[in-house]
Amino acid sequence: MRVLMVCLGNICRSPLAHGILQHKAKDSIFVDSAGTNGYHIGESPDPRSIAVAEKNNLDITTQRCRKFEVQDFDNFDIIFVMDGSNYRDILKMARNEEDEKKVKLIMNEHKPGMNLNVPDPYYGGDEGFDNVYKMLDQATDAFLKRIADEKTG
Repeated sequence: MRVLMVCLGNICRSPLAHGILQHKAKDSIFVDSAGTNGYHIGESPDPRSIAVAEKNNLDITTQRCRKFEVQDFDNFDIIFVMDGSNYRDILKMARNEEDEKKVKLIMNEHKPGMNLNVPDPYYGGDEGFDNVYKMLDQATDAFLKRIADEKTG
């Protein structure tokens, strides 16, 4: 399975989601992340994302920002987006219904059907990054439980 995490700039939320799922899934799932804009291509995650990851025993320092591209629909089975704006931006790039079916709000894994957003912590303080970490931790746990349950029938 191949999973892509997407947020606006690929420096705050999606790198955390990427790191959390990659750590939990080990080698059973390939995980990457991208942004819907290209403002930070090649940059490391935000220092506050790196700090909250380190606080939770994760190292996301080797990640580099990249922009979402149409071929990501071909390269990934699931494209988790962090909020409604990302969802709409990615759907605009979808070529067909198959592409559209891959795009999902990540918080629907934890709270199905509620269409909750993972708030962008960029303009907030450190507390926002802690909150985002907790939300993504819960969502990735729920996702891994769901796919395990699907495998066992």
